[in-house]
Amino acid sequence: MGKFYESIPLNLYKWVEAQHMFWVASAPLSGDGHVNVSPKGLKGTFHIVNEKQVWYEDMSGSGSETMAHLREPGNERITILFCAFEGPPRIMRLFGHGRVIEFGTPGYDELLPPDVRHPGSRCAVMIDIHKVGTSCGFSVPLYAFLAHRPILYNWLAGLEATEREFAARSIVDSTAESRIAEKGLKAYWIKENLKSIDGLPAMKVAHTTSTTPAHAPPRGEWGEEAKVLESASTLARNGLNGVANGTGASVKSKERRSIIGALDSTMLTWEVVVAFSLGVVLTAVYMRAVGGPC
Repeated sequence: MGKFYESIPLNLYKWVEAQHMFWVASAPLSGDGHVNVSPKGLKGTFHIVNEKQVWYEDMSGSGSETMAHLREPGNERITILFCAFEGPPRIMRLFGHGRVIEFGTPGYDELLPPDVRHPGSRCAVMIDIHKVGTSCGFSVPLYAFLAHRPILYNWLAGLEATEREFAARSIVDSTAESRIAEKGLKAYWIKENLKSIDGLPAMKVAHTTSTTPAHAPPRGEWGEEAKVLESASTLARNGLNGVANGTGASVKSKERRSIIGALDSTMLTWEVVVAFSLGVVLTAVYMRAVGGPC
């Protein structure tokens, strides 16, 4: 059964923090505007302040819908969605009002100093929660998490490196006409993040600040180490697919042996069967506890 709360239940804090991704929904006030839903992931970007307030570090991307909607006068509406892909099923929605704390402002620097900030971070989105909803999630499929993709961080780290190189040259050559690195992060912000697709103003400060973007060193989520992990995860996934469909054609036998080591295909198949059966049992127990579908 669906349940509603005025705040995040304390017993669900760890569940929220264990999820590998979430979705953000927002919309302009105009009925003709575009409703936006964006997937968010990346370890360490979502934070619970207390049962009534959360925030997430927003990475740069090709759109800025959430930023624009939250800044529209009289709007500020936002919903965060979590759902379980592993273990017992559950969906959680956080209904609230949000505000944008943009790169280059004192509030941003307080939340995300350089030794904490991730590459390409453009703002923090702070959300004051007025309602929390949970429901069964019985229709959400089971997926096994492999790894976070390092592609975005690696690319944005490159843009920030360009920013730092440009800033260093500008100190030496004070006569340089341009104050923006042509292929840096701020140039990308100017191109992609100033307005929503409906023309609402989005970014206001980050692209104009004199602050040069700086970020914390990689902690396994990006860089060369993460590239290796992503490649291994891809091989592992393809190997599992080959075992599951009985062909084994997705990955060459030599590559599969390097992934699963001493485990043969029979053992791996039994592990999949046992995991699926456990999921069915957990779902049955959950249904008995909540009294049926939501």
